[in-house]
Amino acid sequence: MSEVRDALVIGAGPAGSAVAILLAAAGWRVSLVEQHAFPRRKVCGECIAAGNLELLDRLGVGPEFRAIAGPELRRVGWMNAATTIVADMPACAAGPYAFGRALGREHLDALLLRRARAAGVSVLQPMQVRTVVGNIGAYTVEMVGRGRPAQRLEARILIDAHGSWERGPQIAGETPKPRGPNRAGDLFAFKATYRQAAISPGFLPVLALRGAYGGMVLGESGRATLACCIRRDTLAACRAAEPQATAGAAVEAYLRRECGGVRNLLDGAEREGAWLSVGPLRPGVRLAARGAFRVGNAAGESHPLIGEGISMALQSAALLAPLLTARPAAACDAAWAAEVHRRYAAAWRAAFVPRLRLAATYAHLAMRPVLAEAAGSLLRRWPGLLVTAARLAGKTRRAQISYLKPPEPA
Repeated sequence: MSEVRDALVIGAGPAGSAVAILLAAAGWRVSLVEQHAFPRRKVCGECIAAGNLELLDRLGVGPEFRAIAGPELRRVGWMNAATTIVADMPACAAGPYAFGRALGREHLDALLLRRARAAGVSVLQPMQVRTVVGNIGAYTVEMVGRGRPAQRLEARILIDAHGSWERGPQIAGETPKPRGPNRAGDLFAFKATYRQAAISPGFLPVLALRGAYGGMVLGESGRATLACCIRRDTLAACRAAEPQATAGAAVEAYLRRECGGVRNLLDGAEREGAWLSVGPLRPGVRLAARGAFRVGNAAGESHPLIGEGISMALQSAALLAPLLTARPAAACDAAWAAEVHRRYAAAWRAAFVPRLRLAATYAHLAMRPVLAEAAGSLLRRWPGLLVTAARLAGKTRRAQISYLKPPEPA
């Protein structure tokens, strides 16, 4: 039988790699399994708020991140059909960094995964978890890879960090929650990158569109990312209007028609590669799991409008790791795990549920023309409201790295 690992982390995105690094730094023997080969593009946000850059330093990738990331995000904007409003981004007063930056996921994920390997994490990639049997202290995990024989691994702790549009690990005895029926209001995410886009360095506009919302940002090497979430019924109308086009091309045509700001930003720009798309999105809290701990999108996700997905992924890892490592992994029994679950869930909800609710409010406001026009009128009169909205969304919040008191040993 192979060596028993202290923890198996499923998924090597920002949350999975971050928690693996933090556990390994505390002396735990950690394996990290990822089903995709890196680098790979993803339909995910690229913005990292200022309060999280200190956490990247602690994870050991801060200097490399700052060397390649896009310019500091110093302005925030609102774009609807005919209006563009701009205000200064509020600075983060706590910690060493005042403004956030953007970096493509193919680069960020690779940075974190290299750091995990350097920290002693055993990386299994590309491999997919097929079955999980057991409980806290004694999990048996079976994995498969392309052209490889099945592998088994024994682990005391299981951490689920799978992506929001991927099937999570099937734990024996746990009934998967079925997806609900298709609805007109289901949201699908689209993303494309461009060269020579006319977006100013450091500008982060929010796009308010009929039946959709989105954003644009300048990342590494002058590359601009355009991302949006669009309702199922609006997407169907887009495709009907462009019957010969791909779904991504139809969405881009819609964005250009609906928003003069997008037309201006993309005028003369050249798209790199194809549009990416996933969905439907399922914003909400998904903390509950039989024994396994969840971080990142596996634990819960917000509407992408506020650009806090990567921040939440990194911060959830930083909340969980110090609680787990307060005692040796070999001493983590069911009672201890239940207490860690309770404390982690309470901390997670306190940190993120207000953000989820605010993101949902912003998203529904942006997608409804009457509300969006009213918001635009207010912002034209008082642009400082954009500053308040960014502050409420977490752009000035310092990440809580290890400030939680771990539970006392039983």
